Amino acid sequence: MAELYAIGQIVGATKFPKATLFCKWGIRTGSGWKVIEGHTEGQTQIDSPDFDEFTYWSHPIDVHYATKGIQGWPKIHFQVFHYDHYGRSELYSYGVCHLPTTPGTHTIECCTWRPVGSYREEFQQYFLGGGVQLQDPELIYSGCNRYKLQTQTMGNVHLELSVILRNFEKYRLEF
Repeated sequence: MAELYAIGQIVGATKFPKATLFCKWGIRTGSGWKVIEGHTEGQTQIDSPDFDEFTYWSHPIDVHYATKGIQGWPKIHFQVFHYDHYGRSELYSYGVCHLPTTPGTHTIECCTWRPVGSYREEFQQYFLGGGVQLQDPELIYSGCNRYKLQTQTMGNVHLELSVILRNFEKYRLEF
């Protein structure tokens, strides 16, 4: 079987309206992929930068997959949360990007978005917090019905990943 090994980190986030953030992440694959070793989901710590616009997480990613085909190539998805001074956490945004398909070290900037609600929901969110959330989290990494959503861009999640591919030529798997 061909193998994919991804190691690196979720470095942090930028360009969010407020900086006290944490992130839940996961890696989604097709049915032909098998996890040999590593974690495919996790959560970062909260960072509350005082003087910097960059929220640092430095959260490790270390996962090893085996596959017989490239269909269902791994995607990493994010849910970024804001932690306010009352101890509440509110979902800020969603994001998704594919793991790189070429070996080597990659710096990735994943743009995030949030669903936009009605005028009343947006007004309520501004004064009370919270906000519109997806009823079906499958929409984050499945592009089938995502085009129907009305969204607003939020900040960016920054990743540094090193990718190692093994036996892709041997099993004649090409991109």
